[in-house]
Amino acid sequence: MSLRRNLKLNCTAVLGSLFALSTPAYAQIDEIIVTSQKREQSVQDVPIAVTAIDADYIDSRNITSIKALSSLAPNVKIENTPGNTTGAQISIRGGVTINPALTWEPTVGLYFNGSYIGKTQGSVFDVADIERVEVLRGPQGTLYGRNTLGGAINIITAKPTGEFDAKLRVGVGNYNAKSARASLNLGSLGPIKAKITGSVEKRDGFVKGVENPFPAVTLAGPLSTDEFENVDKKSLLVALSADLTNSLTLDYTFDYSEADQKPVFSQIINVSPNNIFDPTFAGYAGGGPFGGLFFGFPLDQYVNSDRQFTGTVDSDIFERSEVQGHNLTASLNTDFGLLKSITSYRKMTWEDSLDLDGSPLPLANTQRLTDYDSFSQELQLTGDTGRLNYVFGAYYFEDDGFTDNPQTFFGGASVFDSRAGFTTEAIAAYGQLEFAVTDALTLTGGLRYTEEDKTIDRANIAIAFTGLPPNTPFVPEGTTGQEKFTDLSPQLTLAYAASDDVNFYAKYAKGFKSGGFNGEAGSVAETLRPYDAETIDSFEAGIKTRFWDNRAQFNATAFVNKHEDMQLSVFTAEGAAGSDVRNAGRATIKGLEFEGLLQASEDVLLRANMGLLDPTYKEFIEFGRDVSDDRAFPHAPDVTASAGFDWNMVSGAWGDLTLTGDANYTSRYYTFPFALSPQSPQPASNTRAPSRTLFDARLAWSNLPVAGQDVEIAVWAKNLTNEEYLSNFIDFGPGFGGLTNGYFGPPRTYGVTLGVDF
Repeated sequence: MSLRRNLKLNCTAVLGSLFALSTPAYAQIDEIIVTSQKREQSVQDVPIAVTAIDADYIDSRNITSIKALSSLAPNVKIENTPGNTTGAQISIRGGVTINPALTWEPTVGLYFNGSYIGKTQGSVFDVADIERVEVLRGPQGTLYGRNTLGGAINIITAKPTGEFDAKLRVGVGNYNAKSARASLNLGSLGPIKAKITGSVEKRDGFVKGVENPFPAVTLAGPLSTDEFENVDKKSLLVALSADLTNSLTLDYTFDYSEADQKPVFSQIINVSPNNIFDPTFAGYAGGGPFGGLFFGFPLDQYVNSDRQFTGTVDSDIFERSEVQGHNLTASLNTDFGLLKSITSYRKMTWEDSLDLDGSPLPLANTQRLTDYDSFSQELQLTGDTGRLNYVFGAYYFEDDGFTDNPQTFFGGASVFDSRAGFTTEAIAAYGQLEFAVTDALTLTGGLRYTEEDKTIDRANIAIAFTGLPPNTPFVPEGTTGQEKFTDLSPQLTLAYAASDDVNFYAKYAKGFKSGGFNGEAGSVAETLRPYDAETIDSFEAGIKTRFWDNRAQFNATAFVNKHEDMQLSVFTAEGAAGSDVRNAGRATIKGLEFEGLLQASEDVLLRANMGLLDPTYKEFIEFGRDVSDDRAFPHAPDVTASAGFDWNMVSGAWGDLTLTGDANYTSRYYTFPFALSPQSPQPASNTRAPSRTLFDARLAWSNLPVAGQDVEIAVWAKNLTNEEYLSNFIDFGPGFGGLTNGYFGPPRTYGVTLGVDF
């Protein structure tokens, strides 16, 4: 569907939901202050596409991780990585990293209190005390640097207040859900203020483990788990703040998050005809039936495209994530401006074991046992003089990681000892100047230089493989490589304030996603072949408005993103590798974005947003030829939209009754850049997620005066209509019988929470 037709079909719906109520009111929309340009500004005055949510919205929607931010902003989509609950695929404006392997870089930068979180594995961690979230759309290469090609997400936690107070939230829900969250401001000890926040959450799995339902399958193993996709996690946040002098402030946070739970059920939704799992095929792997029994791998018996709430697997499955971080920010007011130092150290241990065939047959089991840590140091100077605002900075980042990735296929006929380690060392310097040409016209220019060194250490040994001697090294021990990459990212913005309430801007920006090495390569040549950075030239124009005495806001953005050297997994004929990484693509992505708020009355706030995408490959080289006309664009739905409201229904001495509701729509999307042609041996249609509309609601009775304390009782529901939808896939391709696993989104969940403010 074309971008023009999308706009025509959907604009009416968005504007209708945004401006449906126009009764007289005297309440205004609260101003949100953001730091997306490294200094404090009103979100409506920042000349970039940024969406910000405050603590009230976060609390009313129980947002504790980035997974809950999907559909918060136009053209933003967040999914769990296939099979996992603690890894994320974040897509902004069609920019996404599909592969969750540790050696791949993310396309969207994730920041926690100003510190960069380097990998998608373990990125879905709980934060118990979020104060504000900023979603920046489009490349942020100048001020944020590497791996912000699609955009950036800033999570900012609440600082200690210096006053003694406490909050407690406990809840129960279906699937035997239980949760508790507590926050304690400890007051002040001299110049030091302290706050501690912690949470725990448990829930039974959405899918129950059952014994093998087909006793005629002789190779079926015993059930290895009694549930899938349960929740068992805890988090802790310690925040300290000290005003050491009138000009020097120190802020320190320690965050810890731990999860030990079962992965998502890999439900088999398809196998290919005329292949090994097709009983009509001469090479059928089922080995039967003979005498009513199957003596091989009859995977076709377990195929079901409808959502299942029971499943059976034989392999040990688990998903364990432990993430901790230290962040120290020192802020010094000088005669030249605010000098800030941000020091961060983060450490992650992440492990999973997946039964990828989704059956009790010993067909496909993989594990990823990962250790990762990173350190960063940033220095910033922000200030102004006359008509000039400036930001200067220097940045250092290093990380190292290692993944042990053992794999077993076909009952041990193929066993691989696959391992990869890597290091990154990056330095950058940047600057941005904003000059007020007139009182209304502002010109901003920025530039960032980045230099990074990367290494790879790879081994891939076939412990067992049909036709080869034991312990055949596809990639021998000690295979190492090193490469240096550099980038220069400019930005230029022209902003015009037509009035105090109407701002126009036009922007050019370059962004880049780091180059590197393929840590999953199946040959020495592919291991040592670096791929270049993926770059983007973005052209954007927008308008931000306030009207009706700041009772309404409406923002619109149009953009054209030109991607170069796209990092794509492509099929090749080299060595034993099934796919290699190439800078094989060029693409142009056009889009429109709309956001609106309406304070319809003192008690009703309406919100809506819509994103439209029109992605087109300009080049996609595979097997030496351009197949750009026959390739799908992954995780880039044509339309994303949401609408919601906050309604303070009744207020009185006995408290406030508030109803909130949200509807989120995502049109269908592909999940891999496979062939659009249905005749292809691996068509993209096999892994296309259908469109979906999800409804959430919450009814809260708050400010109840009980024993001198404020009490809140709330009932809530997510996916209110219990829509069954596929959100992600794994397609093993024709080399593995066309096995396709589907991963369903969560069913309806609901519960009750009790909160007390002391």
